[in-house]
Amino acid sequence: MKINMTEKTAEHIINDLQAIEGNQIRFFVRLGGCSTVQDGFSLGINKDTPKHPAVALDIQNHEFFIEEEDEWFFDQNDLTVSVENDEIKFKFHN
Repeated sequence: MKINMTEKTAEHIINDLQAIEGNQIRFFVRLGGCSTVQDGFSLGINKDTPKHPAVALDIQNHEFFIEEEDEWFFDQNDLTVSVENDEIKFKFHN
């Protein structure tokens, strides 16, 4: 499992969260919503400190990560994060 994202997408997320240099940003599982990998669950994004990261990606002096406890959600898929029409999109793929 890995996280894929462009610099432009990272910048969009950093600005949305009003993150400052060095903040760490987590993709986490939340109840509700919909996804193509797990019914009844979706992804959220927030600033957080990693405890047991399963995967991480460093872009623009920020660490984007997923915790081990959320690994089940991805069902061994990679995560690609993009921005389309000013909206954050998640795609899951092998």
